[in-house]
Amino acid sequence: MSLNVPNTLTWARIALIPLFVGVFYLPDSMLGPSLKNLVATVIFVVAAVTDWFDGYLARTLGQTSEFGAFLDPVADKLMVAAALILLVQLGRIDAIVAVVMIGREITISALREWMARVGESSSVAVATIGKFKTAAQMTAIPMLLYHDPLLLLNVQLIGTILIYVAAALTLWSMIYYLRKALPRLSARERKVPGKANGGNAESG
Repeated sequence: MSLNVPNTLTWARIALIPLFVGVFYLPDSMLGPSLKNLVATVIFVVAAVTDWFDGYLARTLGQTSEFGAFLDPVADKLMVAAALILLVQLGRIDAIVAVVMIGREITISALREWMARVGESSSVAVATIGKFKTAAQMTAIPMLLYHDPLLLLNVQLIGTILIYVAAALTLWSMIYYLRKALPRLSARERKVPGKANGGNAESG
């Protein structure tokens, strides 16, 4: 395991997750509801900033590594999943939104792992639609965490609209990646002898 500056930041982002969730379990006498919202929002935004910063440092310092390439997206997905589940518990988003987003991440992560194993990882490289999804999602979540009105803005309403936009883009991007990958997988499947009748006895 390579422990350099970028990887340390990534580990720090993972370490922030229990603190991020734990904020909402503090008694109101210690931290009022509005302060809980603010602190959780700040923690999430700090985590998002370190996500960009560790990638920048890895490239600038020449400290890219296979472990870092594995850990960075894992840290991102854990933080986003924690935020979505927390927002469902707080009643700020519908459970279906969290199911769609978390389910998509699991599906595409598994797809990318498989495509990398068969040498077709370029087929499911990050596309523009995926970047739009991430932008909408990472804008919506802090708004929903903050929840309270900000000046004349109804932050909860704007965040809710954006999270549904993100959910729609999530489904669209999943379909896009699956359509890109399935023809390659089918072509490789036809080249492997014995697969028509089950071939490999392994299951799972």
